[in-house]
Amino acid sequence: MDADTTEAERDRSFFGQPRPLATLFGVELWERFSFYGMQGILLIYLYYSAADGGLGIQESTATSIVGAYGGAVYLSTILGAWTADRLLGPERVLFFSAVLVMCGHIGLAILPGLLGVTIGLILIAVGSGGVKANATSLVGTLYGEHDERRDAGFSLFYLGINLGALAGPLLTGLLQKNVGFHFGFGLAAIGMAIGLVQYTFGRRRLPPAAREVPNPLPSQSRPMVALAGAVTLAAIVTLAATGVLAADRLASIVVVVSVAAAICYFVVILTSRRISTVERRRVLAFIPLFLASAAFWSLYQQQFTVVTIYSDQRLDRTLFGWEMPVSWVQSINPVFIIVLSGVFAGLWTRLGDRQPTTPIKFAAGTVIMGVAFLLFLPLAGGGPNSAPLLALAGILLVFTVAELLLSPVGLSVSTKLAPRVFHTQMVALFFLSVALGTALSGTLAGYYSADDEIAYFGVLGTIAIVLGLALAAAAKPISRLMSGVR
Repeated sequence: MDADTTEAERDRSFFGQPRPLATLFGVELWERFSFYGMQGILLIYLYYSAADGGLGIQESTATSIVGAYGGAVYLSTILGAWTADRLLGPERVLFFSAVLVMCGHIGLAILPGLLGVTIGLILIAVGSGGVKANATSLVGTLYGEHDERRDAGFSLFYLGINLGALAGPLLTGLLQKNVGFHFGFGLAAIGMAIGLVQYTFGRRRLPPAAREVPNPLPSQSRPMVALAGAVTLAAIVTLAATGVLAADRLASIVVVVSVAAAICYFVVILTSRRISTVERRRVLAFIPLFLASAAFWSLYQQQFTVVTIYSDQRLDRTLFGWEMPVSWVQSINPVFIIVLSGVFAGLWTRLGDRQPTTPIKFAAGTVIMGVAFLLFLPLAGGGPNSAPLLALAGILLVFTVAELLLSPVGLSVSTKLAPRVFHTQMVALFFLSVALGTALSGTLAGYYSADDEIAYFGVLGTIAIVLGLALAAAAKPISRLMSGVR
């Protein structure tokens, strides 16, 4: 055991964990505070009338923007991971990404209209992708291979994520309701600034591995990469200026980009001569899991599109004579995650080898997500303020159960099925399924209407259930392809 590992295992100054975990815990907490706080009020800012402080954009266009933005966050994780692996190292990428996030929130807070939305969301999407891609890997550098505190450290880290997700919509929503949207966006910027300041003071305590560039890009290749980046940026600007990247088509464009990127990744991996026959079989087994994940996220991420519209227009948000802000509904899910994540972790530990296989967990998560949509049907057809808050909270509880069956399991299985030489790319593939599903959630939300909820929730819920049952029926052959991975 080397000296750095010994020192790290002796360091128990943060709830028994290494002290640098507090730095990463803090920056992730505040980044999630700003991210979910802003997202909790973003959609209604886009479609509220100017008289109510919004931009007056058509609802279907607004949901397309939100879906595209959410998908772009997960697409950006690929860029963040590549930059860390080839150019700067994860610690520097995390720092600069957090700066981008803060600048994006400042842009939303002080720049007027669509200018602020365009600049702000681009900066936040790219920055959040960099934070998401590197914060988790940095936590891993704090522990030696046999340090028994690793799982507990990651649990503490994810607690920070959900605390931020819980507090953000509560406080930004309160400001939006009482003072105005731009003050809510400003609070998100302040939250990210707090996280950035504490990270700046604590980053020097991170181990040397945090600053290493695992696979440096050769100097002779850098001009070509820079040229490719410049050409890509110029193409995006040209397409935007000519109207090809119209706001009402953004989510669909991100769907196409996500599908194309996923196909390219699968082709590159499956045709590589550097992977074994067993590894190729495992990649093939990941394809139906990828499709199920995309379907799941296309419904789950409607918390930020359809569920937000529903909370604004259909939900009775009155508590003891006071109407709570729309964004407060976004804080319900993090509460359930905080309560239930430990329950699920304990359940899988207790079941051990008797726990369901990964395909069955994916199937169950997809089916339960479909059931959650069908639970909207008894509430359909009512007018404004007709849907009880307790009923929506119960539906979001079902959302959470489905999430805990699929989301953490998906990240885990992507690392287990990954060929040795494509380890990072397989994790990127899982994030691509999230990007695809998130963008689809924006596209699908364009078909939602409060006057035709039975068709919308009924069709999507039924499709998800059928897909989940089909995956369950194929679980045994998929498990055989997984070659010993559960």
